[in-house]
Amino acid sequence: MEKQDIDFRELLFRYVRHWKLFLLFVFAALFLAFLKLRYSVPKYQINAKIQIVEEGGAGELNVLKDLNVFGAEGNTEITDEIELLKSRENFIEVVRKLKLNIKYSLLGNVRDTELYDNYPFTINFITEDSLLNKYSHTFFVKVLSKTEFRYALEADEEGEKITFGSNISTDNLGDIILIPEEEKRLKGFYNKLIKVSINPVPFVAESYRNNVTVSAAGEYSRILNISFKDAIPERGIAILNSLIARNNLNEVEDKKAVADRTSEFINDRIAEIYSNLSSVDESAENYKESKGIADLGGQSSVNFQQSAASEQELQSANIQLSIASSMQNVISDQNGYEVIPTNVGLTDSNIDRAAAQYNELVSQRNRLLESSNEKNPVIVKLDQQLEGLKKSMQSSLNNVTNNLNLRVNSLSKSLSKINSRIYAAPSNERALRDISRKQQTTESLYLYLLQKREEAQIAFASAAPKSKVVDNAHLANPIPVEPKRKIIYLAALMLGLFIPFSIIYVKDLMDNKVGNMVTLQKVIGEGHSVLAEIPNVKNKEELIVKRRDRSILAESLRILRTNLDYVLRMRNKEQRGHRILVTSSVSGEGKTFVSSNLALIFSSTDKKVLLIGADIRNPKIFSFFGNEQKSRKDNVGFGLTEFLSGEKLEPVDLINTLHIGESKIDVIYSGDIPPNPSELLLSERITELMDIVSSQYDYIIIDSAPLLAVTDTLLIEKYADQVLYITKSGVTEKRILEYPLNLYKEGKLRSLSFIVNGVKETNLGYGGKYGYGYGQEVKPWWKFYSKS
Repeated sequence: MEKQDIDFRELLFRYVRHWKLFLLFVFAALFLAFLKLRYSVPKYQINAKIQIVEEGGAGELNVLKDLNVFGAEGNTEITDEIELLKSRENFIEVVRKLKLNIKYSLLGNVRDTELYDNYPFTINFITEDSLLNKYSHTFFVKVLSKTEFRYALEADEEGEKITFGSNISTDNLGDIILIPEEEKRLKGFYNKLIKVSINPVPFVAESYRNNVTVSAAGEYSRILNISFKDAIPERGIAILNSLIARNNLNEVEDKKAVADRTSEFINDRIAEIYSNLSSVDESAENYKESKGIADLGGQSSVNFQQSAASEQELQSANIQLSIASSMQNVISDQNGYEVIPTNVGLTDSNIDRAAAQYNELVSQRNRLLESSNEKNPVIVKLDQQLEGLKKSMQSSLNNVTNNLNLRVNSLSKSLSKINSRIYAAPSNERALRDISRKQQTTESLYLYLLQKREEAQIAFASAAPKSKVVDNAHLANPIPVEPKRKIIYLAALMLGLFIPFSIIYVKDLMDNKVGNMVTLQKVIGEGHSVLAEIPNVKNKEELIVKRRDRSILAESLRILRTNLDYVLRMRNKEQRGHRILVTSSVSGEGKTFVSSNLALIFSSTDKKVLLIGADIRNPKIFSFFGNEQKSRKDNVGFGLTEFLSGEKLEPVDLINTLHIGESKIDVIYSGDIPPNPSELLLSERITELMDIVSSQYDYIIIDSAPLLAVTDTLLIEKYADQVLYITKSGVTEKRILEYPLNLYKEGKLRSLSFIVNGVKETNLGYGGKYGYGYGQEVKPWWKFYSKS
């Protein structure tokens, strides 16, 4: 069998002829899409926009960033802010504030309507909040009046009649109380079934968190675009506004924690210094009383002035040294990452800025830990930054402390030289001066810390949120963004086309049967011809073709007659005695049907035709004609088998003449089924029969046995001028056709042509509806309904 190029027109026609199937599936798919759009809950786009306010960072930290010490790439600060904004804790607080874990739905026949901000009643929980985070509960309420309602756990239950304000016991959430709204709102829900669903707060918060999208406006922009899709625009707006407000509140609370820690540190130092200051004052008072000293102001004024200048410098250095040492202790004593005091009075402003940046990173880390763990890549990166800052501050504090120690030692030596001159004065003045110096130093440090405490509180009072609202939450478009009507209709259309296409494609892919003359011709190749295709006949009364029949069956047989007559005359120039053998692969493919009607169609041209039933194993010709066998000889009991098995009968004794309408054919029936059919067909008597009838008839049509089942056909093939091999559409397998083709190559079949039988009208190959029935007037369908 030869390979054929793809015929795209035939391939297209293979699908186009099933246009009704495509139309049905497209209509069904579009109808289902319409139902989905009709009963789907629409969702709207809610947008908001905020700006992250840039704060001054520590000088040393900026240097480290420039050196890429932390390995940070891109705008990591904006990425951190997005994570903080979308933190799980933020959404939990939003759900609790707006009570989004309680869902009210008005039940409908097809679709439920969710209620928001117009509830007929509210719910009070007597249980602890921890249970609301774990359990869920669903119940149904039908409001009967302003004082009563029915409570049920299933929608089809009548429910228990309960008064508003009464305790209702639940399995998981303890007791709840339903509080009615104002009567004007409540009346709108009388006798309507309302479904109330209470879900765990963390689960609801997570569902909203997954639906919120936050992205930067640009690669280096500090503007964040926030979007959210919700079925109720008012609820979506409230969620985004509450989320932004909660995020800003977190920033303020973080700064308050830093201010409180700083105040606590200063208060501890003030308490300690205040105790030292009281002790020094008391020592001065006791010394003066014991020594009887009133005023030593005029003594050694020059020495005192020099000493005072040195003491002032020493005092300032000691204050700085004390603060720096305390900061060192605070940082070194930390086991983890906690906020540290800022703005405590060190002259090195870089340390204060680094401390502020450190506290900001600690706050971010603490908030992220609420919804994640320490293995989170963002937290790991924060830990690296914190460690870097801590080491940087420790290094700076060590440098400051070393410098201050050197300065204190230098000033102390200078002061000792001055005091050596003062010590030459009376011992009372020297002792009093020591006490006074301690008193001044302690008092200065005390006043300084009081000032810093006030500055810390002022810094908290003036603290602003880190984000600024650019656009409040608003409805982006009054048209719903989900479901997408055009996409759904397009998908439905594609699906409606794809399903029948797939069905036809898979059917054709799995189909290994002969379809029509086009597919058969591809299988047998160019070396053999398909003489005709016979349409499928559903009505048994139409199996026999009449003389003036104009049906598709009759026209197809006329085409077969024309093509066959051409082939016969090309092989045999004689006008009479054309012998045609009709066979098939297996029984049931229509060889008797074709051979009988072929005899009738030749007879309609006033040709003398003989039909021989050579299928002596399973004869069918007698039963095929049935009631049409009205005119025949009395010797119908003699058939081919009787002729071959005995020598007393002559061919004329076998012939039965049938009148089918206006046509007349002679028939030799098969006769009785013999025990040795193959041996009978090898008899010389069949040669005698063929020689006699060839001289008496124009066409001899031999209805033979199936070629694949028995050898009978091969035994009598030598008497045939042309072999017609019958295949049946949708029945004969293509691979079976290799058998007759191989027999032809081996010379066991001298001439071979094919016919396709039982082809559906829509599957007819060449001609089809366009050729068959030419000349008949087809009445349009609408005229059947017009008045006569």
